[in-house]
Amino acid sequence: MSFPFSRLLRDALFLAVFLCSLNASGTGASAQTAAPPPPDKIEQLIGLLSDPDVKAWLAAQDQKLAEPPPQAGEETNMVAPSGVTSALDVIRTHIREMIAAIPTLPAQFQRAWTILQLEFEDEGLVGIVALILGLTAVGLGLTWIVFRRTQGYRQWMKSMPKGTPQGRLKNLGARLVYATILTAAFVVGTAGVFLAFNWPPLLREIVLGYLMVAIVTWAVLSVMRAFLVPPSLGVPQSDEIRVFPMSGARAEHWLRWTCINVFWLMFVAVTFALLGTFGFDKIGRFALTIPTSFVQLLLILAAVWLRPRTAEPIVGERSGTIGRIGWSWLLTAYFSLVWIIHIAGARKLFWLLIAAVVVPWAIVMARKGVHYMLRAPDPETGAKQVAPVVVALIDRAIRVLLIVASAVFLAKAWELDVSSMTSGDAMFNRLLRGGLNAAVIVLAADFGWSIIRALIARRLEHLPGPGAEGHATPDPKQARLRTLLPIFQNMLFATILVITLLMVLSSMGIEIGPLIAGAGVIGVAIGFGAQTLVKDVIAGVFYLLDDAFRVGEYIQSGKYMGTVEGFSLRSVRLRHHRGYLFTVPFGELGAVQNMSRDWVIDKFNITVAYATDLEKARKIVKKIGQKLAEDPEYAPYVIEPLKMQGVQNFGDYGIELRMKMMTKPGQQMTIRRKAYVAIKAAFEEAGIELPFPTVHVQEGGSHTAAVAQAHINAKMQAEADAAAAAAAS
Repeated sequence: MSFPFSRLLRDALFLAVFLCSLNASGTGASAQTAAPPPPDKIEQLIGLLSDPDVKAWLAAQDQKLAEPPPQAGEETNMVAPSGVTSALDVIRTHIREMIAAIPTLPAQFQRAWTILQLEFEDEGLVGIVALILGLTAVGLGLTWIVFRRTQGYRQWMKSMPKGTPQGRLKNLGARLVYATILTAAFVVGTAGVFLAFNWPPLLREIVLGYLMVAIVTWAVLSVMRAFLVPPSLGVPQSDEIRVFPMSGARAEHWLRWTCINVFWLMFVAVTFALLGTFGFDKIGRFALTIPTSFVQLLLILAAVWLRPRTAEPIVGERSGTIGRIGWSWLLTAYFSLVWIIHIAGARKLFWLLIAAVVVPWAIVMARKGVHYMLRAPDPETGAKQVAPVVVALIDRAIRVLLIVASAVFLAKAWELDVSSMTSGDAMFNRLLRGGLNAAVIVLAADFGWSIIRALIARRLEHLPGPGAEGHATPDPKQARLRTLLPIFQNMLFATILVITLLMVLSSMGIEIGPLIAGAGVIGVAIGFGAQTLVKDVIAGVFYLLDDAFRVGEYIQSGKYMGTVEGFSLRSVRLRHHRGYLFTVPFGELGAVQNMSRDWVIDKFNITVAYATDLEKARKIVKKIGQKLAEDPEYAPYVIEPLKMQGVQNFGDYGIELRMKMMTKPGQQMTIRRKAYVAIKAAFEEAGIELPFPTVHVQEGGSHTAAVAQAHINAKMQAEADAAAAAAAS
């Protein structure tokens, strides 16, 4: 039976590579070159490769190697097509492998101990521990020296103002710089001193690993001190400059227990990384995570249950709802569930459950910290408050960064290949890619909209509202801005919402071209069916373009009159001076009479007696007009002072004189009332009579009454005679 030479050569090369790999794994990192085998062994190898049984075995081994087995301890099939059943099978297999690996742990510990004894025969384990502790002591000593040398810097930080947001931010920056200086000093005293000398590779790896535990713990301690400012630091008014709103007891508690948990987490992480170097397999290391992670769970629960009982609730705790004990039990159940999922090996579910709780908590904490640090300054400082747009910008920026960072972390933890997701056609990949893109689009739109809304709100805060200035007439530019900005805000919101929705649908793989075309057709149909609505909207647009009225102006259109309070897309709201509110569609307004624009001319009449000296009256009125124009209360509103135009009419009981003045809109009634009072007092003082209608009743003598009665009696008798004659005929 013949066999192709190419297949024989491939099998020979495969076997050679396989043997070389076995040799490399058995000899470790040896760089020595093996001596060539003798010729008789090469002939035996060629003879074995020609054997049919050997060839069949090689083919089977080739097929097995072509399908790499799943690695133990990894969740490679948690998203298998078989669904939940396959995921549960993977978890059961993982647990069985851990249980099977437990009996092998003593042998692996013995092997690791043997390696330690062989590698560090001179130093010994005690020497390594002493070296690590000594370097840590050197780092603490150098940090203490830096602490003593920076006493002036600490005094400067304590003297910084704490009652203003600007002062609090500067103080936080100074504390973070100081924390960086202390951390750098500790790094130089530990890792810097160690790296200054030559060490064996394995000793170098071990010592640097555990020095990293000390460095990370010290860095966390320094940064948290800068953020929490516990009372143990001796900083005056620490509650004022603390980043988060919490008591001093809470700050001390969370500082202490956070550092304890970080130290244990880093110690376990470094130890497990070194266990692989000492020969522990992956499933054996994962089995060791059961006791170490249980200790971590106990430390976290101790931090939760031992938090101080203060009147101030923790973030997320609300008095009268769940309560302190309720939150403690909820957190206990959550962390216990996370620990069980971690032990089960469901890595994707583990990280998803962590992110689902940690990210919202971090967002809430960041929001509370930003608003607490940038709160209003103390009244006695006289400092300016931070603009709401700045607060909103910082808050939303931190939220976006947290969400994006968590998404990137989950992608790394789930071992997602973004490039394969982009080019793959699998349904899961497309949905996941579309979901990530949609999340980014929504976050960007929300961030942009929050900035726009904050800018508009800040601008509107500095604009006077309707009637907010009393007698003052609002600036036309400000009134126009107050009219147009709310409409512009609504239009921007609708535009951003539509664009975001279309972009999200496009990222999910949905063709938006037909949707846009269909929306156009539907829009035309709605336009034909709602002509009145379209008429109102278009009329409103032209009213605004013509600047026919603004918010706060008094207008009249037909039977509708009142002060403009606001707009919508189709109507305007008018507040009548008696209080009731008109909502008038723009299409029904027609011609608009604006009574609050630029200036008004007010004319009114005053009646004097026929015997009045008109020239004297004119001079008195002119003098009163000049006094009103010079009065500080009315001078800003008088454009042309009050004067008498002349005789308007000869009335039944006096002469009507016409008065005229020009004022700013809305102020003519107030000035007219003041003018009436002044004119009456001045005319009475000058002896000018202000006549009023009277009825004169005069009673005559008895003769006159008798004559009148005789005439009445004669008339009545004549009427009676005429009536009798008419009846007789």
